[in-house]
Amino acid sequence: MRRVSGRPHSESGGIRQAAYLYMGDTATRTAVRDGDPADRCPWREAIEPYERSSVPRALVDLATSVVPYLLLTVVAYLCMEVSVWLTIGISALASGFLLRTFIVFHDCGHGSFFGSKRANLWMGRFTAFLTYQAFYSWRYKHALHHGSAGDLDRRGQGDVETWTVDEYLAASWKGKLGYRAFRSPFVMFTLGPIWSLMIGPRLWNRKMRKPELRSVWLTNGALAVMLTAIIYFIGIGTWAAAQMPAAMIAGTAGVWLFYVQHQFEDVYWVSNDRWSYAEAALRGSSYLRLPKVFQFFTGNIGLHHVHHLSSRVPNYNLQRAHEHLEIFDDVPVLTPWQAVKATRLKLIDAERGQLLTWGQLRQRRTASPAASTALF
Repeated sequence: MRRVSGRPHSESGGIRQAAYLYMGDTATRTAVRDGDPADRCPWREAIEPYERSSVPRALVDLATSVVPYLLLTVVAYLCMEVSVWLTIGISALASGFLLRTFIVFHDCGHGSFFGSKRANLWMGRFTAFLTYQAFYSWRYKHALHHGSAGDLDRRGQGDVETWTVDEYLAASWKGKLGYRAFRSPFVMFTLGPIWSLMIGPRLWNRKMRKPELRSVWLTNGALAVMLTAIIYFIGIGTWAAAQMPAAMIAGTAGVWLFYVQHQFEDVYWVSNDRWSYAEAALRGSSYLRLPKVFQFFTGNIGLHHVHHLSSRVPNYNLQRAHEHLEIFDDVPVLTPWQAVKATRLKLIDAERGQLLTWGQLRQRRTASPAASTALF
């Protein structure tokens, strides 16, 4: 992993002097309301122009995400009369546009896609349905993630479960086995998309607020009606061939993107008393530098450092903000190959501020025979 360089900093100290709190949408402000009140962002005025949404630009996004996804889905169903393999191929092609549709939904959840709150709400509900999500429930959980990313004391808020070295060593053998299974690439990138798209969003509990509960129940009901109608009139095989490849490919890509955005070697993990919203954004969120075609289909979400500093910047302004603001000169950069290798990282070394692989953990414990017996 390396960092962006090229433009001189106007102030000494780099990112640390720039680590002041900027909170985007209302939900995120709620999620981080317990943060340091003195941690305010002096870059507020600099980033504000990039937070301005554009109706023409939003319509272009819709024309290159939701519209082609729906059209390709219809074509996939119609092609079942020709060949099931043709249907599967078209569904696979639709996966890229389904991923872009998720980014539209994501921006609507942050209130950044349109300037109108009502437009964000209704488009958010619609695209949430297309991506199998419950809009209010997802929005609240995702805001908690923005308000706690990188905080060791507030893990589990919409992030990938990650243990510290001490937590792993103190766990029972069953706990270690379960954690190793969860963090395996097979589980995360094969079962993970099924959970994150199909199962997880369907669940609710008593701790949820009423808007979240209603969101889950109504979404589940609407999806049940749609699925029942499709199976009754067309058949479950046709539905599976026409829509599941798109869902699985887009889901796997989405899980991988979400993983590498906060899982790299020198990622930011600190205790709550040292935590800073902006440092978590600038040091704990990666800039995944993708080829342009993949950046298009991922909706610029690889520029995650910009998004976490200000969730009000819509996806179509992220690149410009990154290029024009000096605060982003020194952020963690991952190439696609480095991002693939990052899946080997498993545990937080809280003392050194690093993520470790299983091999690195073994190397650090070999000096202590008693401790090495507790690795698994």
